[in-house]
Amino acid sequence: MTSETIALQTPAATPHLRVGEIRKIVFAAYLGNALEWYDFFLFGTVAAIVFAPLFFPGDVPAISLIGAFLSFGAGFLARPLGAVVFGHIGDRYGRRVSLVATVMMMGLATTAIGLLPTYATAGIAAPIMLTLLRAMQGIAAGGEWGGATLMAIEYAPPRERGFYASVVQLGSPTGTLLSSGSVALVASLPGNAFLEWAWRLPFLVSIVLVAVALWLRWHVEETPAFKQLAQQDKTKKLPVLELFKKAPGRLLIGIAAYLQCNAGFFIMTAFMISYVTKTLGLPSTVILKALSIGAVAQMVVLLLSGRLADRIGAINTVVLGYVVTLVLVFPIFWLVDTRNPQWITLGMVCALGLATIPYAPIGNLLSRLFPAHLQYSGLGLSANLSAVIAGFMPALATQTLVFSDNQSWGPASLLALIVSISLIGALLAGYVTRPQR
Repeated sequence: MTSETIALQTPAATPHLRVGEIRKIVFAAYLGNALEWYDFFLFGTVAAIVFAPLFFPGDVPAISLIGAFLSFGAGFLARPLGAVVFGHIGDRYGRRVSLVATVMMMGLATTAIGLLPTYATAGIAAPIMLTLLRAMQGIAAGGEWGGATLMAIEYAPPRERGFYASVVQLGSPTGTLLSSGSVALVASLPGNAFLEWAWRLPFLVSIVLVAVALWLRWHVEETPAFKQLAQQDKTKKLPVLELFKKAPGRLLIGIAAYLQCNAGFFIMTAFMISYVTKTLGLPSTVILKALSIGAVAQMVVLLLSGRLADRIGAINTVVLGYVVTLVLVFPIFWLVDTRNPQWITLGMVCALGLATIPYAPIGNLLSRLFPAHLQYSGLGLSANLSAVIAGFMPALATQTLVFSDNQSWGPASLLALIVSISLIGALLAGYVTRPQR
C-alpha cells in the first residue's frame, strides 16, 4: 500500500467545534490516559521493592528479583492481545466505547492487586494471581494508548496535531509522577509499615481514579473522523487481519520506531529502581524522588516537542530525539554511578526529560503509516508488539548487569542498541510516508 493510497483514505474532516471544546475533549483523553498509566507503571515501581521479597521470596536475591520482573513482563506479553481486541472494537465500533472499556478493566485489575495475599499467606497461588492480574493490566493498556492518541489527532486542527498528540502523551509522565510519588510517600512511613501493609494503598486508590476517568470518557462524543468512516461504510469487519494483509511492512517499521518509547523507558524506570537500590545500595526514596523530578521535566519537554513537531514535522522531531537520546545513554548511567542524589536526579532529568523528545510526536508519525480505517489497530499493534520486547527489558538489563560484573556499561549498551533500532525505524517511516512525486 503506497503512501499516496493511504493519504487518499485518510479523512480530512476537522471537527467543527470551538477551540475550547476541542481542548476539553483532548484533556479528557489525556486524563484518562494518565490514570491508566498510573495503574500500569505502579506495578513496575514496586516490582523490585515489594513484589520480589513478598511474592517471590528466595535465598538468592537476584533470582527473586528476576521472578518479580518476569511477572512484570507478563503485562507486556498480554498487551498485543489488548491491541487486537480493542483495536478491533475501536476501528469497527468506535474509539469512545473502546476507551471506556480499557479504563474500567485497568482500574479493576489494579485495585485487585492491592487486595492480594502474599506468598507467606497463600503460597504459590500468590505469585500466580499477581501475574494473572498483571496480564489483565496489559490487555487494558494494549487498547489504551492508540485510542487516546487517535482521538486527540482526529479532533485536532491539521496544523496542530503534533501539539494535541503531545498533550495525550503527557499521560505517561503524569502516570510516572503519580506512581513514583505515591510509592515514595508511603515508603517514608516509619518502621516496616511499607512492606507490611502501606504498599497496598496506591493500588487501592485506583478504584477512585477509575471512577473519575470513566465519568470523563462517558461524556466524550465519538470522533467526527470515525463517524465519517462509519457513514461511508469504510469500517472493516476484521481490521487486524486487514492490517496484516495490506500493511505488514509498515507495521514492522512502526514497531521499530516505537521500541525506545517502550523498552528504553522501562530500563530507565523499573530497572533503574532496582539498580540504584540493589546494586548501588541507596535508599529507594533517592531514585523515586529523582524519577518524580524527571517526570516533571518530561512533561515540559513533551509540550515543547509537540510544538516543534508542528514546525519541522513529526518525523524530523522523532529522528532528532533519538539522536539526542543515543548521545545521552552512557552519561545518564555515569551520573547515576556517582551515588550522589543530585547527580542521580540530573541523570533522570536527562533520561525522562531530554530523551523524551521523540515520544511527543511518535503517535502522529505512526498514524501516517496506516489508512484511517486501520489506524486504531495500527497504532495499538505498533506500540504493543514492541511492548512484548519492552516488558522483559528490566530482566534482560539485570542479566547484562550480571554479565558486565555489576558495571553499568552492560545495561547502557543494551539501551544504546534499542535507541539505534528506533532511530532506523523512524528514518524508514519518513521514507515510506514521504509525498509521492
